[in-house]
Amino acid sequence: MLIYLLIACDRLEDKQEKKLRQNLPELQAALQAYAEANAAYDVILINECESDDCEDWQLGISHPVTRNTHLNFPVDLFNGLAEQYGIDCEVGYIQDGAREPVSYFGKHEGKGEAFLIAEYLGL
Repeated sequence: MLIYLLIACDRLEDKQEKKLRQNLPELQAALQAYAEANAAYDVILINECESDDCEDWQLGISHPVTRNTHLNFPVDLFNGLAEQYGIDCEVGYIQDGAREPVSYFGKHEGKGEAFLIAEYLGL
């Protein structure tokens, strides 16, 4: 199963959007480093932040998983980013090129639990 984890960039309050814009280089660097470190596992960076409007941004990773334990590292990564940068995250699966969200977690949504997310994904 191909999953994705994205930083929630839509429906942000002005203060949240400003903070996201300020932290964008650090977030991009952290996600790039994770993708490069896990390239052997076909982890791919999603970095579509060219628009002036944060709502149009897509920033995160895609990650193939076959077992629920494969979710531990990416969920831990995004939990850490949420704590450090005050962001929320979206997780879901990719089927036929379309993303389908199954859960949200982070600063405002609460800490992500890999086991529960695996249940939502049907792993």
